Amino acid sequence: MEFLLYLVLGAAAGVLAGLFGVGGGIIIVPVLVFSFTAQGFDQSILTHLAVGTSLATIIFTSINSVLEHQRKGAVRWPIFAWMAVGILLGAGLGALTAASIQGPLLQKIIGVFAIVIAVQMGLGLKPKASRGVPGKPGLTLAGVVIGWASAIFGIGGGSLTVPFLTWRSVPMQQAVATSSACGLPIAAASALSFMLLGWHEAHLPPWSLGFVYLPAMVGIAITSMFFARFGARLAHRLPAHVLKRLFALLLLCVGVSFLI
Repeated sequence: MEFLLYLVLGAAAGVLAGLFGVGGGIIIVPVLVFSFTAQGFDQSILTHLAVGTSLATIIFTSINSVLEHQRKGAVRWPIFAWMAVGILLGAGLGALTAASIQGPLLQKIIGVFAIVIAVQMGLGLKPKASRGVPGKPGLTLAGVVIGWASAIFGIGGGSLTVPFLTWRSVPMQQAVATSSACGLPIAAASALSFMLLGWHEAHLPPWSLGFVYLPAMVGIAITSMFFARFGARLAHRLPAHVLKRLFALLLLCVGVSFLI
């Protein structure tokens, strides 16, 4: 039954990754926390295990989402290249930061973040295109900040990268596509960091590689790889405002539940 849950979760995360340029982690992490709690995993490590596993699955989601966006010619590779430099550094720092935070406190931090994203998506709050694309140092610095925060929250960074790029006058479809590409180095660097940081943790369940739980990673990856392309196709065809508001309501419920 747990593996069936992971398959369904992967499908949902894949659609979200392709449709909104997010890695799906904003919904994967809460569901994994609830699942791991029900399975009786140790409370001291289950939140870190959920974050690390989420980041590992985003590797697969990002690859397929990027391939679909690239077919449309929407990825801004020069922007991606310089942001990726900062992302690799920031992701490692973010994993170290998350590992130093106690599990219950990390849950509350993720809950607050989910509520902030829910309000932003539900109300359609986004920065206006008021500035041009920054130079190489600016893109690298932005990558550091986005990579750091993404590793803490277990996300692919889309909820941060897309607003940043639209603020910098990148058209929405290109911002979503480039954000999907940025999710790959975020996920790869962060997942590897979580594996190493949790390698000698005594309370890990069987089938774990550090803070990555392999059964959940495999189940989510199987379906997310297919549904990411489906979501990317929808991003180029459908107005997403209704789906965004429904997704925002779900995130609001998740955030409140984490806080209480």
